[in-house]
Amino acid sequence: MDNYQEQGTGRRSHGKAKKKSNLLSNILIVVGVALLLVAGGMWGAAQLRYLQQDREIAKLTIYAKVNDTEQGDEVSQAPEVDWEGLKAINPDVIAWIQIPGTEINYPVYEANDNEKYLHTSATGEYAFGGVLFADYECTRPGMQDPSTLIYGHHLLNGTMFKAIADMDNQEAFDAIDTVWYVTEQQAYECEPLALYYTQDTDMTVRKFKFESLDAFHAYLGERVSKAVVARSDAAQLVPRISHALNLITCNYYDGYGRTVLICVPKAEAAGQVAGEITTSPQSATPSGEIVEEVPAEESVEEPVEEEVVEEEVAEEEWVEE
Repeated sequence: MDNYQEQGTGRRSHGKAKKKSNLLSNILIVVGVALLLVAGGMWGAAQLRYLQQDREIAKLTIYAKVNDTEQGDEVSQAPEVDWEGLKAINPDVIAWIQIPGTEINYPVYEANDNEKYLHTSATGEYAFGGVLFADYECTRPGMQDPSTLIYGHHLLNGTMFKAIADMDNQEAFDAIDTVWYVTEQQAYECEPLALYYTQDTDMTVRKFKFESLDAFHAYLGERVSKAVVARSDAAQLVPRISHALNLITCNYYDGYGRTVLICVPKAEAAGQVAGEITTSPQSATPSGEIVEEVPAEESVEEPVEEEVVEEEVAEEEWVEE
């Protein structure tokens, strides 16, 4: 009798344990399915955003005729831009950037702050990838100040400035020979000088004017010394340079957050154009030479603290979605 009771109790305990196990398995299956559905929904939403972004880009690329040369050709031609058509869409357009061999072939805009075009299309609608834009403190249309800053998102589908982030290995860096920066007045044929990482809080990147050419060279040399990849003769070229085009995007490396590609005019790197910085304010002639303007009655003010804070906030929003 005792053995029978023990056996019955054992069967009941085993049955309860089995039911609990089945219940737990069912819960795990439901949770797993739910997670898959959520992941699928997020993936689908991301693909939709990328599709919308690509459509916005396609609307603009028709306004530039790209004259890409085959790899190995000696002559590269600047894009031919329909400025009238682009301005009819958005008068904030200031330039066109094209890097042969990459997806980068976009117009550049400049607003009165560094937030407007983070997530806004050229036509004013929401676009999670925004557009390429110049720092609002750069003298329009760019390449007028010793240092010009252009920002672009790092989109994981390969568009916008992802190609800039991907140039952080020497082979990829060396593969890029030409960076076109085209304005309505002039086409600047540039080339990569160096690429470095920095933090999103590094406000020293946002320096545009300098009291002398020596001061600019010291600043540029300090940037080159931080390079992850660079031309082998980058440090030796710095004394020739009077203009730098800085292309800035996000990276996802601990301790950093920003990738900066320094590009310089080929004519300056070759020593064909000599720059001279006298006093601020400055402007650049079509040849690229920096000359002194007639001084204004009031001195140029340094950016106020509120502007710097505003930029920090804008930078923090640059997170890949």
